[in-house]
Amino acid sequence: MVPQLTDAYERKFYYLRLSITDVCNFRCTYCLPGGYTPTARPKSFLSPDESRRVSRAFAELGTEKVRLTGGEPSLRRDFTEIIAAVRENPAIRTLAVTTNGYRLARDAARWRDAGLTAINVSIDSLDARQFHLITGQDKLRQVMDGIDAAFSAGFKKVKVNTVLMRDVNHQQLGAFLHWIKPRPIQLRFIELMETGQGGTLFHQCHLSGEVIRLQLERLGWRRQPRGRSDGPAQVFSHADYQGEVGLIMPYEKDFCASCNRLRVSAVGNLHLCLFGEHGIPLRDLLADDDQLAALKDRIVRSLLSKKQSHFLHQGNSGITQNLSFIGG
Repeated sequence: MVPQLTDAYERKFYYLRLSITDVCNFRCTYCLPGGYTPTARPKSFLSPDESRRVSRAFAELGTEKVRLTGGEPSLRRDFTEIIAAVRENPAIRTLAVTTNGYRLARDAARWRDAGLTAINVSIDSLDARQFHLITGQDKLRQVMDGIDAAFSAGFKKVKVNTVLMRDVNHQQLGAFLHWIKPRPIQLRFIELMETGQGGTLFHQCHLSGEVIRLQLERLGWRRQPRGRSDGPAQVFSHADYQGEVGLIMPYEKDFCASCNRLRVSAVGNLHLCLFGEHGIPLRDLLADDDQLAALKDRIVRSLLSKKQSHFLHQGNSGITQNLSFIGG
């Protein structure tokens, strides 16, 4: 029997989000409006071998799904090598990436061949002008071509993350539904969260996902059961649509009760809450395969200090991570 990571509240953890870079080439208004700014001392991000070792430790503790995140993961020149390294762990049934789609058209087939099994693409508007305003990049056509390339490469479904913003995209539900009707795309609306530097935007643009849920229910969409290694989205389907709609609502009551995810940062720190700033160092135990037992022991012991809720953990105003961390 594989031991299963469990915290003090009997939550079981099947899902690891593994960041491999902090660098991003988009300047999304809700995330990095000024663009990525390197630190004075350049960071050394996890190597393919370190990524393999940390994912192996989690796999031996019951993890079934790993999502590679950033920043923008595809900016790593060795991204395909990292995919292959994590895929060496046979217990990892799902290996996914969250990407802005910048290099998807070029590389989707290579990623698939290396072992990637699932793709999330961030698209906050189907209007090219508005997409440019949100991301700072006039790349909507390129990203849409990337989704087509993913299907051509053999991915059966693509998930699309859309940060829900009042008076920006919340009135585009009809356009989004029209887009996914003939396509196996799971469109997921993610509630805008209040970050340490984004209070003004939050108060201007936050909208509860409940608004979208009520519209979907009126249109005949029905909520689907959640699998144990699924992310936090409430997923809805409709008999007339190939696509699905997911809602991620971190302000909803009991959102944290079903938490099944942990996060390791690009510099090797374990974050027990996706929104937590302070991590537990793991990198000193990622230098050699012989450190596996000690690495697993540190992960297991660390999990006992996980809080019941991210709001109890530090309060809304302390959340500083970008929203790509939540869109699982």
